[in-house]
Amino acid sequence: MRVEFLGSFPDAAMMPDTGLGEVAFIGRSNVGKSSLLNAIAGQAVARVSQTPGRTQMINMFRLDGKTVLVDLPGYGYAKASKADVAAWQDMMRGYLGARAALRQVLLLIDSRHGAKQIDLDFMAALDKSAVAYALVLTKIDKIKDPDAVVKAAEALAAKHPACFPSVFATSAEKKMGIKEVRDLATGK
Repeated sequence: MRVEFLGSFPDAAMMPDTGLGEVAFIGRSNVGKSSLLNAIAGQAVARVSQTPGRTQMINMFRLDGKTVLVDLPGYGYAKASKADVAAWQDMMRGYLGARAALRQVLLLIDSRHGAKQIDLDFMAALDKSAVAYALVLTKIDKIKDPDAVVKAAEALAAKHPACFPSVFATSAEKKMGIKEVRDLATGK
């Protein structure tokens, strides 16, 4: 797996046009986004932190020359000022609303907590803007009944027109579901 860091950008308008499709990773703060990105890349490309709100810009990584992985700031709680959080949200909306290369969004949900209202609101916004997305459950190894959580997520996905019908259950720590998400991201 060959991964090339393309840069961190404070605004979608500053991002380069790579000529490749982009797959964006988004979710609540501390959902395990950086850990999942690192597992998919097969190396440490994103900084993993226990502090909510560490990703503060749009980070781009070219994967095997086939696709671009885009690491977006998390939404929800962050250890940052309200002004900073609002600016990150505006940056994220700007990317999602105007990026022609965006092929799909992977919306990460912590399987231990399920979809919260903020996730449901984000899903509704993606549906409204007709941005295709898939639900990716993270930390699936941390729960007792993963099948029930996956079924609940599939029922939720079925209610959203822009959502991919399959749900991906992952654990970056145990490498569960990583190949499936990598294949989805690279179009295999």
